[in-house]
Amino acid sequence: MVWSTDNPTQARLDGFADRYLARPDVDWGRMFGTIGLRVRGKVFAVAVHTGGLMVKIPGARADERIAAGEVTRMVMRGREMREWVVVPLDAPDALWESLLEEAYAYLDEITPA
Repeated sequence: MVWSTDNPTQARLDGFADRYLARPDVDWGRMFGTIGLRVRGKVFAVAVHTGGLMVKIPGARADERIAAGEVTRMVMRGREMREWVVVPLDAPDALWESLLEEAYAYLDEITPA
């Protein structure tokens, strides 16, 4: 289900969504004024308005992925978000897939049933 045909990032996220939406407790939800994938009510991936996929991963993994040059840390209101990183819209599918899976696994683990 494409939520916004004029947002290429949302359309790209939509292309990856079915494999997550088929899992228990996963659906679409709002966060930061846009739509993201969530597990048991907690968003793990969202298309950002400025382009790119924002995902929530453990802080140490965020640091590793930033050091590898794969992602940048999300900055909101001048503050770096420790566990939220952004991967560019034009990053390879394999990078989007690995980040989506890592974010899903992390939120699935820390979100109570």
